[in-house]
Amino acid sequence: MQNTPTTTLGYALFATRWLQAPLYFGLVAAQGVYVYKFFKELWTLILMCVSGHATETYVMLAVLKLVDVVMIANLLIMVIVGGYETFVSRIGLQGHRDQPEWLSHVNSNVLKVKLATAIVGISSVHLLQMFVDVHHTSHHSLMWGTVIHMAFIASAAILAYMSGPMAAQSDRGHADRGHADRAPAGHPQVVRPQPGQETPGATLPHPRQPEPETVPVSEPDEDAEARIRAAGFPARKLLEDFDQQHPRGFDRETVARLGKADFVTARHNVVFVGPTGTGKTHLAVALGVRACQAGHRVLFATAAEWAARLSDARAAGRLDAELAALDEHPLLIVDEIGYTPFDAATAGLFFQLVAHRYERASLIVTSDRPLGRWDEVFGTSAPAMADRLAHHAEVVRLEGDSYRTRRATAAWTD
Repeated sequence: MQNTPTTTLGYALFATRWLQAPLYFGLVAAQGVYVYKFFKELWTLILMCVSGHATETYVMLAVLKLVDVVMIANLLIMVIVGGYETFVSRIGLQGHRDQPEWLSHVNSNVLKVKLATAIVGISSVHLLQMFVDVHHTSHHSLMWGTVIHMAFIASAAILAYMSGPMAAQSDRGHADRGHADRAPAGHPQVVRPQPGQETPGATLPHPRQPEPETVPVSEPDEDAEARIRAAGFPARKLLEDFDQQHPRGFDRETVARLGKADFVTARHNVVFVGPTGTGKTHLAVALGVRACQAGHRVLFATAAEWAARLSDARAAGRLDAELAALDEHPLLIVDEIGYTPFDAATAGLFFQLVAHRYERASLIVTSDRPLGRWDEVFGTSAPAMADRLAHHAEVVRLEGDSYRTRRATAAWTD
């Protein structure tokens, strides 16, 4: 159990990040200054051209000056948006058609590399201005302008080179902790019940955790394999192996987009809804595999297994610690919601899981019934749970007959 004064102090220190917010608003005002400067330079160029006093060199220098202003404004945008998102608070642009591609995975390394690249571009424009106006530029200025520009290029190259190993080292650190995502002490390994096997009154198993393995971390592919093994998938399923012709209807474009695993970085959820045998678990596992390959830790279990894990944690008085430990996994997969109704206490545990991860980490959920019918499974907890789950979620409906039944019927007719 966490010490309350320590926790309060930590939250207070974390809240000081808002002191940076006025700095970014100041940069917004600075961007307004550059907008004014741009149109002032543009108006001067137009007047010079109309009056016939603009030489070719003057036009080139004026245009380069406009480009310079635009590039500095772009640099300001990256600092304002990326810095605010990284150091102050997330910006809720989910679903906005103009959301920048880089915003969903911005971090301090990405921001530094982009800033260095922008500075090199600005320096290039300044150096070009010197060479265009070479007759009015001293050799001393040209030499030092070139030296400074090369220093910017070297600095950007070194920063980009260092950012790669730093990010890889961070991923390896997560992978090392995830090579054997075992349950806390006393948790048994998962024994997944066979189809048709019933376990009335028995304690449900915990999500399956593999035995620790010594996995070399020198190759990124080996790190991904370690994460896949640690996820506890019932079997490896790939998006490429999914029979897209079987479901009578589902949003193929959405599934393809989810296959990029950006939803995990954005802390969004995915809900697969459809009858038994339409491929919900296949798609959930396939997205989990993609997430592992993208560097995220994943944990898979059925709804019954999650219920057992959370119930045991509550009985041991460590439910909060268990939920906090699950934060180490950016993606949790809850399979087969709806096949077994839960009592009010267990439904409350699922609500705590969903509420705890709300806008903090991602969930993939599969269910045989839409969110509007979850009251049949979770009772009065269902509306609040579904509201949080669906707020930042892609809901994919699959329609059709059971793939397994269809294959069995085809074999029987043959």
